[in-house]
Amino acid sequence: MRRFGYSKGALTKALEEAVIRWISSVEEERTSFEGDPVEAIDGLLSGIDADAVSLQHEVKKIWVSRSIEDVSY
Repeated sequence: MRRFGYSKGALTKALEEAVIRWISSVEEERTSFEGDPVEAIDGLLSGIDADAVSLQHEVKKIWVSRSIEDVSY
């Protein structure tokens, strides 16, 4: 608190700076991928015995269930 003082709004300023520093450090941690992404996805899904349409429906169900959890009433 010495840096921002003890006045009104000091805690907000400290929080803003902490979040900005965290975001900038997270953005630097980007991973890079080399190669064909389609082949990589195909390799990841090779053991799954389902067609693309059924996988899309399952992903939609998962996405909706997670989205509903985050909604406040």
